Amino acid sequence: MARGTAALAYPAGVIGRRKSTPTEPEPSVEEVRTGKGRPTPKRKEAEAQNRRPLVVNDRKEAKRRAREVRNEAYMRQRQAMITGDERYLPVRDKGPVRRYARDYVDARWSIAEFFMPFALLMIVAMMFAGRFPQFAEIMVLGMYAVLLVAIADSLIMVFFLKRRLRAKFGDKAIAPWTGFYAFGRSFYWRRLRQPKPQVKRGQYPS
Repeated sequence: MARGTAALAYPAGVIGRRKSTPTEPEPSVEEVRTGKGRPTPKRKEAEAQNRRPLVVNDRKEAKRRAREVRNEAYMRQRQAMITGDERYLPVRDKGPVRRYARDYVDARWSIAEFFMPFALLMIVAMMFAGRFPQFAEIMVLGMYAVLLVAIADSLIMVFFLKRRLRAKFGDKAIAPWTGFYAFGRSFYWRRLRQPKPQVKRGQYPS
């Protein structure tokens, strides 16, 4: 037996050869596609697609719908101006404080509500009184006198109205322009007031 260990002979190509792993077959197009012939969407994509709002593609149809919504809102507000429905009144007329102020103004006789018809009558009369300047001056002075009396009467009305509002609703519930709101309403003729009066003369709110 020889001293040196005899070198073992290996077949060529055995050393350094990697084990070959079997390759998995690629899925066919038929396996990837779903029943409707589309790739299966991911979960996030499906959820995002479900969250998309329904948008009207037709611009004319969208404009028509928007116009219908505006018309319906306008008709509801117009009807509320007649019936006094709080749900559809403008923001400036909403609330129990504003309603109380309107009812208080509409329940009393105000000199201011007759000022506008009186002023128009005076203007027409002065157009035919050009030949009598003294008479025209008297009418102008009379118109200013009626205006001052109307302003004083409305200011007194606002004073007593605020006292009643504080007693009923408290100071914090009264908006800063509530007095001006009632003051301006008193200068309109009763039939021309908006919203329409909901109480009769002398029917003051409690």
